[in-house]
Amino acid sequence: MPVAPFDGALAVVTGAGSGFGRATALALAERGATVIAADVDGAAAERTAALAGALGPAATACRVDVADAAAMERFAAAVRDGHRVPDIVVNNAGIAVSGPFLDTGLEDWDRIMGVNLWGVIHGCRLFGAQMAERSRALPTRPDRPNKGGHIVNIASAAAYSPSRALPAYCTTKAAVLMLSECLRAELAPERIGVTAVCPGFSETNIVRNARIVGMDEARAERLRALGQRGLRLRRYPPEKVAERIVEAIVKNKPVVAVNAEARLLRGLSRLSPAAMRLLARVPAPRVG
Repeated sequence: MPVAPFDGALAVVTGAGSGFGRATALALAERGATVIAADVDGAAAERTAALAGALGPAATACRVDVADAAAMERFAAAVRDGHRVPDIVVNNAGIAVSGPFLDTGLEDWDRIMGVNLWGVIHGCRLFGAQMAERSRALPTRPDRPNKGGHIVNIASAAAYSPSRALPAYCTTKAAVLMLSECLRAELAPERIGVTAVCPGFSETNIVRNARIVGMDEARAERLRALGQRGLRLRRYPPEKVAERIVEAIVKNKPVVAVNAEARLLRGLSRLSPAAMRLLARVPAPRVG
């Protein structure tokens, strides 16, 4: 019987309570990883851990707000002391803020930067340091160049697709993509892989839970419903994104544009930045 690709690995997944995070936690567990499912919603993390434990080795849940630096310090220490240094870290937790830049308040910026960017920074800094320390203590193995571990940061096709409707979200995801590229170069000598995953449209709860600025709540709720319906019609479940994440870890890929629109937009961003600037002017759908 073939050995699962992550047999014996320890994987930490943030934002594991639903969407990409849950699907990735389950995909890793199914392939042999012991999963630590972290989420700001402790009950949702517990459900993910129960599902992951049914598919693979025993899983653990942890409630943590990735935007809270002190909480992340405690979380990383608890993982190391209660388990060991993780082999895989998936910084997935994310939220959305939609609406014009001039209507986006400081509180909205603080929250989205805290989760989408600082959450990734905390995860990379704390677990990356643990991985690097372990890697330096390990003998070099030419047949296992990625022995030090692997970090996956969930960005978005929005990272390279400017939009007047999503300035805050696009800004944070672009930062995650660049951080991942820089960190990949820095950690390569430590045999630690870093991947930025950039999904396009997928059926998750991010639109349903989005903060929409610049309109009253009734119109915002109608816009959320419209966006959620569009994601359902796209028929690209988070499980497909999780499969691409698994592949990226196994193959140590630097950047993965997930699904057709993400790949198309990435190609267009390279070939014709002017076209992307024109697309950025398209407003959000009007709702009455």
